[in-house]
Amino acid sequence: MYDAMAGTGNVMGEPDSTGLSGRGVIVTGSSRGIGRAVAREFAARGAGVVVNGRDPAAVDATVAEMVAEGVRAVGVAGSSAAPGVAERLLETALAQFGSVAALVNCAGTAEPAGSSILDIDDRQWHDLIDAHLTGTFRTCRVLAPYFVGQGGGAIVNTGSFAFLGDYGGTGYPAGKGAVNSLTMAIAAELREHGVRANVVCPGARTRLSTGGDYERQLTRLHDRGLLDDVSYEASRNPAPPEYVAPLYVYLASALSPDTGGIFAGSGCFVGRFGKQTPALLAWRDHDEAPPWTPEEISEFVRGAPVR
Repeated sequence: MYDAMAGTGNVMGEPDSTGLSGRGVIVTGSSRGIGRAVAREFAARGAGVVVNGRDPAAVDATVAEMVAEGVRAVGVAGSSAAPGVAERLLETALAQFGSVAALVNCAGTAEPAGSSILDIDDRQWHDLIDAHLTGTFRTCRVLAPYFVGQGGGAIVNTGSFAFLGDYGGTGYPAGKGAVNSLTMAIAAELREHGVRANVVCPGARTRLSTGGDYERQLTRLHDRGLLDDVSYEASRNPAPPEYVAPLYVYLASALSPDTGGIFAGSGCFVGRFGKQTPALLAWRDHDEAPPWTPEEISEFVRGAPVR
């Protein structure tokens, strides 16, 4: 069993190569679901974990369970999108663990059942953007100067396959896509300071990916042709969140040189999205040629030879 105060290994007593032992890690949205599994994985590697979530009772229960297992954890309740919560997360981590090695953002919420651009209202939109994008922005804004000041650190944010737009929706895919862009921008800004930033797009069985509403939404997407047969079946039987948690730990650890990456993990699958670059459709020198006409653009966009 890991000695919670010594910080010399993981819970099973194996040698630790992550560089996280004895360091603090902040995990938002960690009182339930994927975030909870991520927090436990970090603690198993000897990190002291700040557990966070909007429900104080759920935060307290998760912390109590972890502490009873002999690992170090402390709770800070409140939405990471709310003013002042990010500051409390950092202050608590420093007070309890002395330093912070990584910030991991797992907080989020599901799109309302059946939601689409045809019926979503302003409040639902802002709730989704706050839960995914604003919370990520506020914690990164608070932790970035700290990481720069200490000469390094890791940020791991949570995206979703939904950013591709294949599953419809509104604020959820928009928020997740924005998290990807924000994370890549942070990686570019902070690379010279030794701070890394990456995204995980996870697939796992949680309270948000089970139940009647979830099953009905999958069936609607499949029936409309937005979800292919393979994705439909995989989405109906996702692996437990413990299968994706190690990917977060890897990206936050000394094992990873990665920054600016968008990774995917679900069950025993691990993938990485390629960096988006434009494919050349046509070119001519603007110093010697007029602008393309709409008719010319129509031809080369449809694959016709460029004259």
